Amino acid sequence: MNILTLEKNFLDLQVDSLSARVGNTPLLPLRRVTLGLPPSVKIYAKAEWFNPGGSIKDRAALNIIRTAIAKGELTANKRLLDSTSGNTGIAYATFGAAMGIPITLALPENASKERIAILNALGVELILTDALEGPEGSMQVVREMLEKSPEKYFYANQYGNPANWMAHYNSTGPEIYAQTAGQITHFVAGLGTSGTMMGTGRYLRDQNPQIKLIAGQPTKPLHGLEGLKHMKSAEHPAIYEADLSDRYVEVETEAAHEMVRRLAREEGLFVGLSSGAAAIAALRVAEELDEGTVVTIFPDAGYKYLSHETLWNDA
Repeated sequence: MNILTLEKNFLDLQVDSLSARVGNTPLLPLRRVTLGLPPSVKIYAKAEWFNPGGSIKDRAALNIIRTAIAKGELTANKRLLDSTSGNTGIAYATFGAAMGIPITLALPENASKERIAILNALGVELILTDALEGPEGSMQVVREMLEKSPEKYFYANQYGNPANWMAHYNSTGPEIYAQTAGQITHFVAGLGTSGTMMGTGRYLRDQNPQIKLIAGQPTKPLHGLEGLKHMKSAEHPAIYEADLSDRYVEVETEAAHEMVRRLAREEGLFVGLSSGAAAIAALRVAEELDEGTVVTIFPDAGYKYLSHETLWNDA
């Protein structure tokens, strides 16, 4: 066996080891922030920061990359190109570094300093776009780049790629159903690309049509909750189907911030902004129940939000 074969085998082993750590994340009970609920009402949160890239976006990113390679769309002479609010980009960069895939990303310039630093550390070609134009502005920049040089890029298109929601249909949904022994009654998830809700929700509905699907979103277009969309005003992702959810719960930014602090100080869970919003939405659903099992998603940990100066101070 020559040195090139040894190097390839080592690389394959490294990639397999990394991808094997995606998914099978813990389902954690919330105990103290739920005080006051009836004993027969439980809230659980999926701890997605246990994924190797630190967020739930590892699931979609890995499936997008694998599917594109299998279809011959992502080849050795192309760069992966996409827009991101941060976490999907970090996931692309993590697997790209392991697989030798160059990554180009457009990201709103108001993304947290930590996300930008992580992407730079992972060797991404990063294009910062106008903060006022939000994720839609980043998407437009990517589309213009693709139009100018289609031969150079594979456009991952997380907002329109079915491999996004299929990752959750094949992993997140089955994990939640198994971890609750099929006892889940309500699933709550924030909306960004909408892949988590579209995939997980479809799987859960296929298992039990009585499971209620509740989508959380910010109350207004300019909200500061990174990764979440205000669907009433935003450009809808191509994979998004509004009718899948039974209900929408709007969460105020200030309430999400307060819940992030509570989760840290009362549950010992150091989570990000979208996790705080998810917990608020789940609590509002649970408060209306006499019995039930509510499951929500905590997409990432709080380490990428330390530069939010007001977040960690009491209001």
